Amino acid sequence: MRLLPALLFPLLACSQQAAETSRPPLPTGPPVIDVQASAQQGAVGSFPETFEAGGKGGYAEADETLGSGSWHFVEALIGSSEQDHKNGQHAARLREQGRLRMNFNAPNGVRTIRISSAAYGTDPASTWELWGSVDGGRSFRRIGQPVRTQGPRLVATPFQGGISGPLRLEIRKTDTGKGRLNIDDIVLETAGGAAVTGVASTPTPGSTPPSAARQQATAIVMSRDDNMALGNPSGATATLGTPNNYLMTKPQYVLSYNNQRGIPNWVSWHLNRAWMGSAPRQDDFRPDPALPGTFYTVTRNSYTGSGFDKGHNCPSADRTTDLDDNSATFLMTNMLPQAPNNNQRTWGDLEEWTRQQVRNGQEVYIVMGSYGKGGTGLNGPKTSIDNGRVTVPAHVWKVLVILPEGADDLRRIAAGQARIIAVDTPNDQSVSPDWSRYRVSIDALEAATGLDLLSKLPLDVQTRLQAPVDAGPVR
Repeated sequence: MRLLPALLFPLLACSQQAAETSRPPLPTGPPVIDVQASAQQGAVGSFPETFEAGGKGGYAEADETLGSGSWHFVEALIGSSEQDHKNGQHAARLREQGRLRMNFNAPNGVRTIRISSAAYGTDPASTWELWGSVDGGRSFRRIGQPVRTQGPRLVATPFQGGISGPLRLEIRKTDTGKGRLNIDDIVLETAGGAAVTGVASTPTPGSTPPSAARQQATAIVMSRDDNMALGNPSGATATLGTPNNYLMTKPQYVLSYNNQRGIPNWVSWHLNRAWMGSAPRQDDFRPDPALPGTFYTVTRNSYTGSGFDKGHNCPSADRTTDLDDNSATFLMTNMLPQAPNNNQRTWGDLEEWTRQQVRNGQEVYIVMGSYGKGGTGLNGPKTSIDNGRVTVPAHVWKVLVILPEGADDLRRIAAGQARIIAVDTPNDQSVSPDWSRYRVSIDALEAATGLDLLSKLPLDVQTRLQAPVDAGPVR
């Protein structure tokens, strides 16, 4: 008998602090369901479940029809207030020992379940568990470990396994505290990594069973595309003659390293579901052995006592398919001295928002960097740390090129099929948590940094795409 394995670590933003969503020690007893069961009940609706179709306004026990199908609510409602932390207009809100249970089965072949959670308003932390049934809801067993959720930021927690038959889920708030809990964006994925988007309704007796093609979404063949597909913004080269514009190409990302500043000029990477898995965060900050011997070696101790976080450029949670990929993000050539409020709130929220777009079927090309000199951390303003070897930048910036999963990406970007977002934040403690307030044009970033962004695109396309400032929805 093969059991559904518990995933021990949630997805994390690139923060030096403990994650807002964590997992307490596993209770005793049989915690997982038998994934070899093969109950043959049909399924209805579509995923991801975003709770946008729901309208239940009270905590009274009742069934509610959502986009994915009918759900049973116990001490739970659909929240739409400013205190409900959500993607879109609605999220589920649970109080006391509230529950959300599917009255239907998901399709065969679910491999990964991702559920986003946050504390309601400023409420204290809550603990919740995911339970599953493979016999049509007659019995449930816990999947994975309990999840401890605190703070206002939605964090997606993955549960991994391999369900051969239909699966019915129940989310249970298990603590006895007064904290209320928001749940949003329940995403199911198949073994091939494709998100389940639509399934057929329950067959009536004597009817023809729905085809496998209708029972689950068609897998999109995804690849790890070129991490520098948008171009080399500074014309960096891997020669000792350009120590302040030194090109470093890694399987996980590409960067231009500045030996004089001790930080990268820019880091470029591609993000889709092929890069996202269940590898835990390694936290193995270390010098980059690929740096030439003539360069100064920045270590994790270079940041000690500085009042600045070791802020990732390419985030840890963007590279979770295996331990090597995640570990590569902790090389010090991928770091910059970042004000804690910038790193842990503003930037962390932007990173998680970007990953949510990927879970919703998008792929993203990302370029990030910093410029200027002088930022403000926990110990006040500084222009450098590590005895002047590592520059504290004044601004931290990022460019996101977001488009639906697919092929021939540069052509699709040039044809106007991508959403382009440029963000430029001050590197200080007073920065707003709302990253969308810092949206700028790519033209403005180029003027500030001297870089040539999106250089792989034709010049007329660059002119057209780089002038606007994105004003699209971010919630």
